[in-house]
Amino acid sequence: MLIFNGVVVTSLPVAAVVDELLLALQDAGQVMLHAPTGAGKSTWLPLEILRRAGLPGRILMLEPRRLAARNVALRLAEQLGEAPGQTVGYRMRAESRVGPHTRLEVVTEGILTRMLQQDPELSGVSLVILDEFHERSLQADLALALLLDVRQGLRDDLRLLIMSATLDDRRLLELLPDAPVIRSVGRSFPVARVYHPLPSQARPDQAIAAAVSRMLLSHTGSLLLFLPGVGEIHRVLALLSPRVGAEVDLCPLYGALTLDEQQRAIRPAPAGRRKVVLATNIAETSLTIEGIRLVVDSGLERVSEFDARSGLSRLVTQRISQASMVQRAGRAGRLSPGACWHLFSQSQAERAPEHSLPEILQSDLSGFYLELLQWGCNDVDRLCWLDRPPEPALAAARRTLRQLDVLDGAERLTSMGRKMARLGCDPRLAAMLCHADDNDDSLATAALLAAIIEEPPRAGSPDLRDALARPQSHWLRRAKQLAKRLSPRWGTPDSGLAPVILARGFRDRIARRRDAAGRYQLANGLGAALAPDEALSAIEWLIVPGLMQLGQNADAAIRLALPVDIAALVAGRPDWLTVTTAMRWDEEKGSLRVLRREQIGRLVLREQPQAKPSGELMRQALIAWIGEQGLAVLNWDAPSQQLRQRLLCARDWLPEVDWPLVDDDALLAALPLWLQPSLQGVHDVRALRQVNLGEALLRLLDWRMRQRLDSALPSHYTVPTGSRLPVRYQHGEPPVLAVRMQEMFGEQASPLLAEGRVPLVLELLSPAAHPLQITRDLAAFWQGAYREVQKEMKGRYPKHAWPDNPAQAVPTRRTKKYQQG
Repeated sequence: MLIFNGVVVTSLPVAAVVDELLLALQDAGQVMLHAPTGAGKSTWLPLEILRRAGLPGRILMLEPRRLAARNVALRLAEQLGEAPGQTVGYRMRAESRVGPHTRLEVVTEGILTRMLQQDPELSGVSLVILDEFHERSLQADLALALLLDVRQGLRDDLRLLIMSATLDDRRLLELLPDAPVIRSVGRSFPVARVYHPLPSQARPDQAIAAAVSRMLLSHTGSLLLFLPGVGEIHRVLALLSPRVGAEVDLCPLYGALTLDEQQRAIRPAPAGRRKVVLATNIAETSLTIEGIRLVVDSGLERVSEFDARSGLSRLVTQRISQASMVQRAGRAGRLSPGACWHLFSQSQAERAPEHSLPEILQSDLSGFYLELLQWGCNDVDRLCWLDRPPEPALAAARRTLRQLDVLDGAERLTSMGRKMARLGCDPRLAAMLCHADDNDDSLATAALLAAIIEEPPRAGSPDLRDALARPQSHWLRRAKQLAKRLSPRWGTPDSGLAPVILARGFRDRIARRRDAAGRYQLANGLGAALAPDEALSAIEWLIVPGLMQLGQNADAAIRLALPVDIAALVAGRPDWLTVTTAMRWDEEKGSLRVLRREQIGRLVLREQPQAKPSGELMRQALIAWIGEQGLAVLNWDAPSQQLRQRLLCARDWLPEVDWPLVDDDALLAALPLWLQPSLQGVHDVRALRQVNLGEALLRLLDWRMRQRLDSALPSHYTVPTGSRLPVRYQHGEPPVLAVRMQEMFGEQASPLLAEGRVPLVLELLSPAAHPLQITRDLAAFWQGAYREVQKEMKGRYPKHAWPDNPAQAVPTRRTKKYQQG
């Protein structure tokens, strides 16, 4: 039993390591704590550190989930007999409970990052705790990197505690080699884990509901059911309602519920009653759910995977990791011996990955990269990472930020970019807010749009006009919070201003209807779709801020959209239009026609044929047409194909030279440089196919490169008889020379190309040019396999020379008769 501010605080298993932990924090400054679920690391230990560590400043504790952050803060405050906002407080998006006497703050959703950006020294803070770090949220990884940077350069006295139920010690110790690792054994009871695979022919929701019903009948106590998402929670809940007895309460648990609904799921069931909590993976470790001794585990979770190519995220339902299986089962052994039914086979469990993939490896990094730029870091390798952010996602982030005018030509923040970064929200939403702050009503509209997009409605129409007309209270609360960061006044949201404001952040997601089935094309070239019966699908032009890739569908699902008057939008922002020259094949005339197009991104608003285009316009149009059609419309004869292969091989064999890229993507991107000069006088496809592509490709090389290529990787090789024969190049394979065997007599070793680095493979031919032998080692062939060839060929070609010592013989292209003559 411990006393804090005169209040009794119950001790928990982690108390056994408190002395060791406090000493480590004092000596090392950065500590890792491994404590199983239920040990008290989140809901008890912070109070003990506050009581005994003698820290002069506040403690910040980062929780990766908002639901958990609020409930952890409530639990800590309750133990002190206080309400949140006194000794213990919390801050999260759209909600804050802190006061002048708050000494322990639970923060989440980028709040810690924002605090660091505003005050890199974290003045008045003595300790930062990263809780549930095994979840590897994007914000936790970013926070750790920034905190390590702060400790190294600004505040070596700032203490850091990393806590987790399943800490990856090896990886963290590579990053923090001097950090002590402290382990708490926790307190748990045995859990009987049984595998009950669902019947293959059954509908999953019905089979899960049946399994829960059976477990309730065969066991006593309350039950926790893990499901992948909110949709499954509501479907299974509806199926369970008529199956369970009147004494069983069904309690959903996920982040979007009200505080009362969350507390109903978390609190113990009333005396004489049982409860079934239907939860997402939020209940694995972050929350303490009272009274649970039974667990049913679907073995599934829903995660968001970012596709750097499309710039969209895809919702994926996947098997959980083995670590998550252990965590879920462990929830049944907190109070007494328990039972867990895994609704999958043991072999499936054994094939599952050991740990889940960190968010940093599968997330949209545009907001993350904006945070780094605001930190003054445009090179991610300047900071320390457990997992380096992947380059494709960083490249996609840069593209998004350039489109939003966040970056200048040198990849630094523009003045608008700095203003947006200070808002601490998604870059697209920040762009809307910053461009609307010259008018109170515009800013209020932008802020309300941002709040709706951050937490879109889970059901109903995707039409944003409905949400703007009837905003929910939490949207208004968040909107006022965002608007206040730019202006102290709150205007009146005006849906008439919404399209132009929305386009500021989502210009690439302006969409035009493709057909009557609700299919659209976006300005960025992607496809998107509404449900065919959705009223919005009758509207030609939309702006689509809410998109999600589902399964393997070619078109992304439209989750939020707003109709737009495209003529009015373009009239107000003519700089968004681009004028391009394009070509189209005229089926009637059998020729190419030049068109002048006005576009927003890939969407064509107006198109006019050009009767007599200039030569320059024609060349530009041809380049654009080839870019659309691909390189296959060009005449790739054998010499031009071999030149491409030689350049590809040169990059591998002579890497010290900066050879140009000649893959399809690179050549298409560089068409104006290498091909356009060869299009002089070309007006139709026939003339285009007569262009000498080999000559055009050589424009990619300077004089020195051409000389070195011809010397090191020649197109032809001169054999001992003087014959100049073509060398065959194929990227990834050695070069090959097909030559009659008699012409290589007197050559004692295989020739070498690439300045002596690569042997030339010899395809030795008979006098009738049929393959006899392929060798990379001519000397070994003369001394070995040649004898068998000699025996066979002497009888077949008696008029030709077959000497016993070919390495010393005279090379020839003729028969013996001519050699003797």
